[in-house]
Amino acid sequence: MKTYTLTTADADLVHDVHGPLPTADGRPPLFLIAQPMDASGFAALVARFPERTVVTYDPRGLGRSVRRDGRDDYTPETLADDAHAVIEALGAGPVEMFASSGGAVVALALVAKYPDAVTVLVAHEPPLITLTPDGPAAVRARAALRETYERRGWGAGMAAFIAMTSWEGEFTDAYFAQPEPDPATFGLPAGDDGSRDDPLLSDRSWAVTDHRPDAGAINRAATRVVVAVGEESRSVLTGRTSDAVAGLLGLAVTVFPSHHGGFADGEFGYPGKPDEFAHRLREVLDGAS
Repeated sequence: MKTYTLTTADADLVHDVHGPLPTADGRPPLFLIAQPMDASGFAALVARFPERTVVTYDPRGLGRSVRRDGRDDYTPETLADDAHAVIEALGAGPVEMFASSGGAVVALALVAKYPDAVTVLVAHEPPLITLTPDGPAAVRARAALRETYERRGWGAGMAAFIAMTSWEGEFTDAYFAQPEPDPATFGLPAGDDGSRDDPLLSDRSWAVTDHRPDAGAINRAATRVVVAVGEESRSVLTGRTSDAVAGLLGLAVTVFPSHHGGFADGEFGYPGKPDEFAHRLREVLDGAS
């Protein structure tokens, strides 16, 4: 692995290249992107593609990448520009891309704006909550999560996030009538360290989850787009958003093993199935449905 820093006008974008450039197999590099997760979350997936040149990077303001734009919020358009800058800096032409969660939203914005940058995009569970049939209720649930975080701190906020993202079906009156979950139920700290800058629990990433992809531009791009959903996610929020995004693009979802973090080992909580996930990703990148 070699690590590089790309300095742009307002950010230092740290990215890792696992394998040679030009690639040994003649295929495009495989670019992995998430948001608000940094490159460390892809360690298990990278290890399962030893035959490929894989690129990971830390989005601006996360991990090792420093932002100098004076902002603390995240927008898909700015992050898409960053990802494109890294792709250009590689000098290897268009890439294949696996993008998860907010990274999938960024990747859709990237394809819309830079239609020749990506040959195939696997967009895994993009959390575009306003596209669901109960979009207003999902926005209300997101606001309640943030309110809990602002009032009680990280542990309570993360417990509320888990409750929101594991709720099955639409957000009904029964959801909003629930008491706030106890952080201890999930092994989370009850204390409050006073910080309120978490990009997942604050409103700093709302522009990502509010984004509406430009379906026309995406469908006109040279990119083959696959909307992926975990088999364990079908009835929860990110499964429902995946269905909504696929419908917007005129596609059917492609089912992957496991859940929202199914590509990861257990170091980030509930373990996925990285072996099975990587096998499925390899099939889909090769053109299997």
